Amino acid sequence: MLKEVNLENAVGMVLAHDITEIRRGEFKGAAFRKGHRVREADICHLQRLGKSRLYVLEVEEGYLHEDDAAVTLAEAFCGLGVIRDDEPGEGRIRLYAGMAGLFKVDVEALFDVNLSGEIACASRHTGTLVQKGETLAAVRSIPLIIRSAVVDEAVRISKSRGGLFSIAPLMKARVGLVITGNEVFTGLVQDQFEPVLRRKIQQIGSIVTRVAFAPDDVLLIARNLRMTIAMGVDLVLITGGMSVDPDDVTCKGVKLAGACDFIHGAPVLPGSMFMIARIGRIPVMGIPACGIYHDATILDLVLPRVLAGEHLTRRDLAVLGHGGLCLHCGTCRFPACPFGKSC
Repeated sequence: MLKEVNLENAVGMVLAHDITEIRRGEFKGAAFRKGHRVREADICHLQRLGKSRLYVLEVEEGYLHEDDAAVTLAEAFCGLGVIRDDEPGEGRIRLYAGMAGLFKVDVEALFDVNLSGEIACASRHTGTLVQKGETLAAVRSIPLIIRSAVVDEAVRISKSRGGLFSIAPLMKARVGLVITGNEVFTGLVQDQFEPVLRRKIQQIGSIVTRVAFAPDDVLLIARNLRMTIAMGVDLVLITGGMSVDPDDVTCKGVKLAGACDFIHGAPVLPGSMFMIARIGRIPVMGIPACGIYHDATILDLVLPRVLAGEHLTRRDLAVLGHGGLCLHCGTCRFPACPFGKSC
């Protein structure tokens, strides 16, 4: 409802229109935007602009100003490890990472919130590795004055899910490498996996504590896996022997070592011969040869999730097919590219 008030009585009220300021040769534009909530500190500025009375919007019962709505929504949307701006800017509040880790979005709940048509909440992709202080999302009301019922429903949706956004901290894992292949084991070919995997593991905050080599022998692969796990590692990466050649027996060795929840194959290129399983409580991931030659592979998509404590299923891997095609750009810009992302 539009209302005319004396300037001195306008503190806390909402401007119904832009107020223009002209400073010759310096500036011409809106000094105060429609929807701005008048503060005590604004009074002198408004007086200098020749204002003694203002048109304001009176927020009726059952409605919220966009700033109040943004604060309420942002507070509800923040899950573990997510923080927000103290105050909105132009009706919008940004959400930030309060710690480093894996950014998680409840995509279905975010869709439901945005389906109202009166709330705009945009975020980065779920599964993105983030550092403390990075921007994660932003939320605002679309109308200047929004129905309280719409905000309440969005808050209900978010709180029922524990927040729309959260950060999962990554384990600082002790990682064991088991590198298979007769040609490497006998010294005919120099291993290329270890330096690549060691670099990726260090970049994500973990450390390689054991490296073992095994020929293409089911029994010896299984023995090396068990020995590596007995050394107290938190995760094992086993390389080579993932395809369908007669000498490729790595998966058999993993099974013989006592693997459960065994999954071989994933709709990601490069990385379709990827394997994941568990031996006891220890995740074991099989890295195909693409891990040597390509900058970004399925390992880069899956490793952060495993270190964040996720127990990946066949369904989790199947979802990766949408966005799972690497374009092998001349200069790799991963993760700032479409690989591993879906909308």
